[in-house]
Amino acid sequence: MNYYFHSSKRSTILIWKVKARICFFIVIAAVVAIFYETFIEKSVGPEQTKCTPGKFLLPGMNSCHLWLTCTDIKKDVNISSIVLGIGAQKIVKEGRWHQYPVAVNVLDFTHYSEDLMYGLEMLKLLSSQPKIIQLVGWCVDNGSLAVVITEKHSLGSADNVASVLEHHFPQHNTLATRFRLCFEFVFILHFLHSQPGGSYVMCDTNDPMKTLSQFLLTDNLTLVLNDVDALPQVRRGSGHLIKCGKVELSGPYVAPEQLWPFDEMPFIDTMMPSYDEKVDIWKIPDVCNVLIGDAHGAGALKLHLFNIHSQCRELEPSKRPTAEKILQVYDSIKRTLKL
Repeated sequence: MNYYFHSSKRSTILIWKVKARICFFIVIAAVVAIFYETFIEKSVGPEQTKCTPGKFLLPGMNSCHLWLTCTDIKKDVNISSIVLGIGAQKIVKEGRWHQYPVAVNVLDFTHYSEDLMYGLEMLKLLSSQPKIIQLVGWCVDNGSLAVVITEKHSLGSADNVASVLEHHFPQHNTLATRFRLCFEFVFILHFLHSQPGGSYVMCDTNDPMKTLSQFLLTDNLTLVLNDVDALPQVRRGSGHLIKCGKVELSGPYVAPEQLWPFDEMPFIDTMMPSYDEKVDIWKIPDVCNVLIGDAHGAGALKLHLFNIHSQCRELEPSKRPTAEKILQVYDSIKRTLKL
């Protein structure tokens, strides 16, 4: 038997199998992207164009501009006293770069330098993507205070979506709009879970409203992920799983694998098992139910969602569907209900 011939043959077959799988995933990703584009553009029109990494494009600008430096920010950015939001790690104020409104994130580097630097690096990495907040610039001063400039979205965070729709856009306060927001939420999870280096997991999500507070509503009522400070990465190739923080988690919104499994002893972080991105899937039904709310026809929609959302709540993480599979089911339901 010619060993080298058979070895070469096996290698050729393996290569073709790998190529076939790559093609398959490319096709599936393209199909999901088409689903998304169709879903959004039919509802609210095309989204704003994004620039290549290292640049930004605010509404009203004719061309992309390099990220602002410390010199640019100190010279050209005016920071008002209007507070857009307050968190444990930062205060967000309204600002203006030339005639363009921006969000000025004043970060406390004294106590949260590691988390905030990670968040800044994530913004640099992801902000050129359509569903991630746009980075405009940043400046770290003496290692204790940092300012990160991002695009401002005047409608605020998505935990206020019910109020925004009811009081500002009653004509869009429909089941179709609300279900589209569910689709967008899962689409962003799909994007995070599909990164080449491994899946990013949304950790700063202790309940549905806290999860939605990580997103902003754009002027055309779409979602963008705003808070990227707590996105640890699952790297399956090296066997690296993640844990969300170093304290014990509890409550029905938390996935079962995130709960302390040893009732007979107190919580010890080093003994807590790690987990993967399927913890995000567990949370989808609760977030989607909040987004759908009590809009006319919500009951019928939730009935159609029952099977896929029940799968999201499988106790065994590996049995839960991927975000991509959920998008496909959502699209099918949309077509069935003509939303």
